[in-house]
Amino acid sequence: MIVNLDDSFTKELEADPIMENSRRLVRDAHFSYVMPRKTSDPKLIHVSPEMLEALGISGKEIGTTDFLNLVTGNQNLPGFNPYAMVYAGHQFGNWASQLGDGRAINIAEVLHDQKRWILQLKGAGETPYSRSADGLAVLRSSIREYLCSEAMYHLGVPTTRALSLALTGDQVLRDVMYDGNAAYEKGAIVCRVAPSFLRFGNYQWFASQNKIKELKQLTDYTIKYFFDELPQLQDNIYLNFFQKVCDLTREMITHWQRVGFVHGVMNTDNMSILGLTIDYGPYGWLDDFNPNWTPNTTDRTHKRYRYGNQPNIALWNLYQLANALVPLINETEGFESILNTYPDQFKTSYQNMMRKKLGLINEGDTDDKLIGELVENLQMIETDMTIFFRELAKLSKNDVISTTELVKFSFYNEQELNKIQTDKWLDWFQRYKERLQNEVITDEDRAFNMNLVNPKYVLRNYMAQMAIDEADSGNFDLIDELFQLLKNPYKEQLDNEKWYAKRPDWARDKIGCSMLSCSS
Repeated sequence: MIVNLDDSFTKELEADPIMENSRRLVRDAHFSYVMPRKTSDPKLIHVSPEMLEALGISGKEIGTTDFLNLVTGNQNLPGFNPYAMVYAGHQFGNWASQLGDGRAINIAEVLHDQKRWILQLKGAGETPYSRSADGLAVLRSSIREYLCSEAMYHLGVPTTRALSLALTGDQVLRDVMYDGNAAYEKGAIVCRVAPSFLRFGNYQWFASQNKIKELKQLTDYTIKYFFDELPQLQDNIYLNFFQKVCDLTREMITHWQRVGFVHGVMNTDNMSILGLTIDYGPYGWLDDFNPNWTPNTTDRTHKRYRYGNQPNIALWNLYQLANALVPLINETEGFESILNTYPDQFKTSYQNMMRKKLGLINEGDTDDKLIGELVENLQMIETDMTIFFRELAKLSKNDVISTTELVKFSFYNEQELNKIQTDKWLDWFQRYKERLQNEVITDEDRAFNMNLVNPKYVLRNYMAQMAIDEADSGNFDLIDELFQLLKNPYKEQLDNEKWYAKRPDWARDKIGCSMLSCSS
């Protein structure tokens, strides 16, 4: 089934000499060999045809026992050497020391069409890094991860991918809201796929333990396989590497802000070294444009990982990565210089992104003010971000049209607009239309461009919860319906107009729709 195995990670980095699968401190190794837990009655729910092709797996394999065993870890196939990585991290700003792959097991490294892929099972059982947890995952969180990783890819957001979603046949005890009401849920496994699952925390762990040899080994490995385009100047290679990670991270966060995505848990152990969105836990999309919103109930008080703070947290996390890499060159000046340029670089990226959302091609002297006032206006009353920008594309720069007529579908309650707020919108629209006069582009072409960056369909939490509720009752049709819908988020898809809608009232305070935890 898979013949192009490579195993560069396990061959070139240090293995934990202890083979026993027990919770422990692992100081001198990059990973521990570990076998996935056998499931009692595995059942395949869904498979991504795109990822099958990317891995060189024939669609005919889907119905085979070997494929089911592959994506559930029920049998160690020939040539496979499953392992879990060690890493550390800052969680909600606090140092957490050793963490590691506590519920994820890397089962294979594949080369196909000159691309490298790691297959990782999330929810396949305990590892030496599971701490007090069981290493399992439930259907609820697995559906969210499976759908979201593929949806993000089609939105054009850098992300890990997903090959498959499967039930294990086992029951898993979880306390969804951490309120003492634990209950058994259906166990599930997602087979995640990425060029690498290395995180900032991998490098932090070795730096924190003063294991400079292991830190250098890991960094050199990362550069060799994923940043080989960097200038190979020995004096600057690690700074060049860090600069590239900063660039990739900035690009990822800019995309998050573009589509209104909130990660929810931007701990350093959840930050990909490749600038990929990783670890889909309590994520969400902005239903209304509220920069202070976070979907994570654990972060409800301080809102550290709220939508509007994601750019700042990315920079904070990069500072922690820089601190980890400093021992490689024994000086801080170069890292500080890179970090000091990041805010201005992000501001430029953000402004360019917002120009595209507004259909502006040329830079204007007043664009910063225009964008800033738009962001303020979007917060005056509940306004659906996704719908607002999609409807905005319909504006003709020569139209005389009222604000509410153009974008009223995006307001949750248009009647809440008072005269002062309405005047602010009218003033903004007037200046926006004046700004459009400076663009040498037709309304039709501008609308086309805007609809390439402003999605019509995103995976709103209530949609994912509907699929979860259906799946809990044994019906998986909605998973496939949403999977197909989200493969074309920028197309009109007139047959799917029911999903082009604001959050329904029933979902406003429903667990899984507005409130989520890290529980999986």
